[in-house]
Amino acid sequence: MEFDIVGPDAISEGSATDAYFDRTETTLRHAGRNPRVVAEITADQFPDGDYELLAGVKDVAALLEGRNVDVDVIPPGRLFDGGPVMRIEGDYLEFARFETSILGFLSHASGVATAALDVRRAAPESLVLSFGARHVHPSIAAMIERSALVAGLDGFSHVAGGEVIGREAGGTMPHALLICFGRGNQEEAWQAFDEAVGPDVPRVALCDTYSDETDESLRAAEALGNRLDSVRLDTTGSRRGDFRHIIREVRWTLDAHDHEDVGIFASGGLGPAELRELRDVADGFGVGGYVSNADPVDFALDIVELEGEPAAKRGKLTGVKDVYRTADGGHHVGLRDQEGPEDGERLLKPLLRDGELVAEIDLGIDAAAERADADAERCDYGAER
Repeated sequence: MEFDIVGPDAISEGSATDAYFDRTETTLRHAGRNPRVVAEITADQFPDGDYELLAGVKDVAALLEGRNVDVDVIPPGRLFDGGPVMRIEGDYLEFARFETSILGFLSHASGVATAALDVRRAAPESLVLSFGARHVHPSIAAMIERSALVAGLDGFSHVAGGEVIGREAGGTMPHALLICFGRGNQEEAWQAFDEAVGPDVPRVALCDTYSDETDESLRAAEALGNRLDSVRLDTTGSRRGDFRHIIREVRWTLDAHDHEDVGIFASGGLGPAELRELRDVADGFGVGGYVSNADPVDFALDIVELEGEPAAKRGKLTGVKDVYRTADGGHHVGLRDQEGPEDGERLLKPLLRDGELVAEIDLGIDAAAERADADAERCDYGAER
């Protein structure tokens, strides 16, 4: 048996598409029509103050590279709010069948990145890791982890996803490891972990498997001594009670027994609200479903110019547009042939010219994360979230 996975060849060849694009190609070729068009990818026509974070651009660049098209895009890691995030110009049949994949690349990654930015901004001084790959199809794990890093998260858990994006995954231990050693043998499990894993792996002991978090945390600290980096509290919600109180009690107990250097790492069903509540008592967080299960951004691709003339379907703004960021963090949309805001920075930058990648945009993770941090500050993203 094989996995139900659409492979990279199908995406590159254009068969990862909706059937009506096949029929559109057949019809246009039959009619001898292949007009030059400008198409824009947008989520909202006008700004409404609800910013989202752009991701997925690298995959679109890989898909359209070598096609005879010009592409402009907002650099990945920047916030957007209305108007186009990407503009494609060329003969329509050069990119028609790729619309489905283009939208999928941008929509899903941007949704994940936006959710990751929510938690990043909720605890800006804390260590925050992406733990959500288990909630999604394994074929998209690398997208999840890359999008989390673009938003500024500090690390992730998925091994193969890390290999794809060129970063090393990290992690602690599951409850299953403790259970395999049996009830009452938690010390044996923590010590075996300490002896087995490499010296570069932080010693983080999971401390809520069988007994009270305070009890297990102290036992882990006594068992591993100064080799213990942190304890992780991953208590299920049905047994958690007041998580903030539990963390404070664990901190108090560790300090009272001279384990002030042992950190506390919290995980299990956390989102921005929980991180805001706990960021002053926990040293770090693992966030899973809030990031990985984020709703995709509802992008659409629409023709806005046909053979040099404005053209758009009902309900869409006709004509080629530009978008701008002003010094106060505002987002503005205007026609390309008109003047933008006096202090406006034009956000759409060249990505491809005649199918060749241009060097104006750094598509790397670190560069995108720097842009996300700067834009979030500039736009006051997350201030009321």
